[in-house]
Amino acid sequence: MTIAKPTLAIALISAGLLTLAAATLTARAADDKNAPTVAKAALSVTLVQPQTASLLLKVVANGNIAAWQEASVGTETNGLRLAQVLVNVGDAVKRGQVLAEFAPDMVQSDIAQMRASQAEAEATLAEAQVNAQRARELQATGALSAQQINQYLTAERTAVARLEAQKAMAQMQQLRLAQTRVVAPDNGIISARSATVGAVLPAGQELFRMIRQGRLEWRAEVPSADLAAVKPGQPVTVTAPNVAPIKGKVRIVGPTVDPQTRNGLVYVDLPGGGLVKAGMFARGEFEIGAQSGLTLPQSAVMLRDGFSYVQRVGPDSKVQEVKVRIGRRTGDRIEIVEGLGADARVVASGGAFLADGDTVLVVKP
Repeated sequence: MTIAKPTLAIALISAGLLTLAAATLTARAADDKNAPTVAKAALSVTLVQPQTASLLLKVVANGNIAAWQEASVGTETNGLRLAQVLVNVGDAVKRGQVLAEFAPDMVQSDIAQMRASQAEAEATLAEAQVNAQRARELQATGALSAQQINQYLTAERTAVARLEAQKAMAQMQQLRLAQTRVVAPDNGIISARSATVGAVLPAGQELFRMIRQGRLEWRAEVPSADLAAVKPGQPVTVTAPNVAPIKGKVRIVGPTVDPQTRNGLVYVDLPGGGLVKAGMFARGEFEIGAQSGLTLPQSAVMLRDGFSYVQRVGPDSKVQEVKVRIGRRTGDRIEIVEGLGADARVVASGGAFLADGDTVLVVKP
């Protein structure tokens, strides 16, 4: 059997084309294998560098808010019945304002008795003065003995003394009558009340307590190591729970330190009319000066496991995670105390999405 020549030629051409294609694919695969690998960027980021800024030096302390001074208002007279109470806790009062009144009946009765005794003493004195004057006139005539004359003169002096004693007792009763009205010793706010209508109270019994002039202060417990930096007149920012920060001023630094806690008290004047109340716990910051330092935006600093980190970008656009130590804060910037140089380039935000060694695409902000 004879095979046609054209069919054989076509078969040989097809085999040659397949061999050429296989060689071409093999060469291209070898070229791709030898070509350098280009890493794909994990994230597009903007970079920042640490900037030098002036940062406030602060001392942080805790303490209680208390009344600047408290006044105790009580009874001055003894054994009187409390007739009415005119104020309650929280009321603002003025100096001299009547807070409560005692029943004056008993005192008024004593005053009437003293007036009668005084009138009697005045009559006795008038008679003694007449007798003494007559004795003086008859002394030269010898009509009266020296003993009788001395008796008349002594009776006059005794009557004068008795009248002065009656006047003093009458003044005392008038004072007791004035004390039946309990008045405020100063401007302030009533902080406590123990007065009860109808009670018969002894002298010295407390009826009210008041915050003098409505002034409050923050008593900060400052560590002894920081006390030397706190001076009178320095500004203080005080923060209490659920209350906006309050600006105060150091009035005085306590002269002693608690031997148990090693803390000293610093008294800070607070402005009136605020929402803070005596007895509240508060935290505060004393502004003791300023100092320059390197800062980064807070968005560039990551917190993990109690430590702070930043993502530093090298010349090859690769990320390196760097542990840093942070310090003070001012606005939206935070101080970098240790771990980073001034010329470092740091991922401005989004560093938490990057891992150590990732390649990033740097874009302009």
